[in-house]
Amino acid sequence: MQLEPEIKEVVTRIRSLREDSGITLEEMAKATGRSVEEYEAQESGLHDLSFTFLYKCAATLGVDVIEILTGEAPHLTGYELTGAGDGLVIKRRAGFEYLHKAAFFKNKLAEPFVVTAPFFPDEQDKPVHLSYHEGQELDFVISGKLRFAYEDHVEELGAGDLVYYDSSRGHGMVATGGEPCVFLALVLKPGLQIS
Repeated sequence: MQLEPEIKEVVTRIRSLREDSGITLEEMAKATGRSVEEYEAQESGLHDLSFTFLYKCAATLGVDVIEILTGEAPHLTGYELTGAGDGLVIKRRAGFEYLHKAAFFKNKLAEPFVVTAPFFPDEQDKPVHLSYHEGQELDFVISGKLRFAYEDHVEELGAGDLVYYDSSRGHGMVATGGEPCVFLALVLKPGLQIS
C-alpha cells in the first residue's frame, strides 16, 4: 500500500510542533538554512518542501521525519516488511519521487528510499543542483542512468553502480539517457555509531 502525505497537513504539523515547542520562526529559519521570509513561505505551504528541509525541521523539533509527514510516530520494532511498490510516497523536488521503504520502523539508523528521478531534456546541459544534509548516503542504481555531481566532480552511473558519500557536502543528481532513473538511496543519520 502506498501512502502519500498532503502538503497542507505536513505544514500544519510543522507549525503546530514548532508552536508547541516554543520555537520561533527565526530559530527554525536558522536551523533550516533559510531567511525568515523563505521559512515562512515553506511553513505556510507556498513553496515545495525539499526532503532536506523536512529532515532539518524534524531534527529541530525533536521528532522523526515520518511523524511530520504522516502524523504518526514510527512504532515497529524487530522488523518492517514493505512489499514491492509499497511504502510512503514523498514527491518533492520537481518530479522526484521518494518511496520510503521502512517508514514506521522505530529508531532507524538509516532511511531507505527507492527514488525515481525523472528525465528532463532541459536539465541535460545545465549544472546539477546541489543539496546538503548531515550524514552519509549510499545510492545504488537499479535501472536507467544517473549523472551524479559531488561538489565539482561529475560521474555517470548506470544500473548496478553505487556511490557512497558525505552528504554534508554539495551533491545532486539528474536522470540521463532519455528515461527515468530508479535507485536505492540509503541515508545514514549523522553521529551514527554501531557497536
